[in-house]
Amino acid sequence: MPFAGGGDMGDGDRREPRAVPVTPGGGAERTQAGGLGAAPARPVRRAVLMGDPTHFAIRGGANPHTRTRWGRRKRVDRQRAVAQWHGLARTLERYGVAVFVVPPAAACPGLVYPANAGILHPIEAPWPAARKRFHLSNLLPTRAAEQPIYAEFLQRLGVPTARLEAAFEGEADFFPVGGRYLFTHGAIERQRFVPRFGIPPYRRVYGFRSEIAALAELAAIAMDVDVLPVELVNEAYYHGDTVLCSWGPGRRFLFAYLEGIERRAAARLGAVLGDDLVSLSAEDAALYAANSYSLADEDGACVFMPQGVSERLQAQVRDRGVTPILVDVSEFLRKGGGSVKCMIGDLGPWTDEGAGEAALAFRRGRRYTSVYQAT
Repeated sequence: MPFAGGGDMGDGDRREPRAVPVTPGGGAERTQAGGLGAAPARPVRRAVLMGDPTHFAIRGGANPHTRTRWGRRKRVDRQRAVAQWHGLARTLERYGVAVFVVPPAAACPGLVYPANAGILHPIEAPWPAARKRFHLSNLLPTRAAEQPIYAEFLQRLGVPTARLEAAFEGEADFFPVGGRYLFTHGAIERQRFVPRFGIPPYRRVYGFRSEIAALAELAAIAMDVDVLPVELVNEAYYHGDTVLCSWGPGRRFLFAYLEGIERRAAARLGAVLGDDLVSLSAEDAALYAANSYSLADEDGACVFMPQGVSERLQAQVRDRGVTPILVDVSEFLRKGGGSVKCMIGDLGPWTDEGAGEAALAFRRGRRYTSVYQAT
């Protein structure tokens, strides 16, 4: 079975953790640019999916970050990518986030970006997983083979699943902000090269990932919660979570790169959110500052952000009573077009209450600290 309870995924997966032992509550993670800091081990506050990076590579070249100026697919520095992936996973674990590791599949290098797997609803409810439902994405063709992998993994975790019919790529394009949801969408294109005047004499058409037709399905899932549609306009920011990020207590605050969304949608966001909207500079947006991950509960609030974001932006976060934690995942952005949040599939507040023995055993076996035991 691909998801055997003990988490045996081959010697290639375990090599890096043996060199960098995992000791919950020990060691250090990069918490600000140029510095190291440690956080104590804490009880589980939340759970996430992360996809083992063994086979991370650029196959489809489906967004502008994955190709060179000449349209050639970039090559991943695997050693750097693996080290950065483990750095993020260890940091999350030390802040009380249970990381469940999806095993690698050679034909599916995109598994390292499980934010596209789908959406769990209701995401913030403090309920057992069996009372929620994970709605699986309808991914673009080069990543369609990921869906059954996520479906089996989630079901074995004890999370019921369903499937969406419209083109839709998960919590990357549908997420809560305060008391509402945002749904980001754009034109779905057949990816191809087209001629142009200039050097090179062609350009790549990428398009976006979630179509407006998904709105009806998502509104039915959200039920009586308002859903605000937002159109994306820049292919370099092809998912909503590359231009928008909700964070802080109640996910009330929103990072927004307004130049990446349609003008009227930007005006609506400003009117609805007021001072809770934090506008991103072009420089922070290019680092995918909006691709951050929020953790907030009665134990405090922090936001995991890409290393290199400006001191000004960090100060704006602190001014709102939230701690910024910087993590270097630059290889995943420069080569794959995804940063911190893209690498995380959010399973919300987590409890083992009500889970059967098979699900509990699977959870123990797929937990990061079990899969990558120090030796």
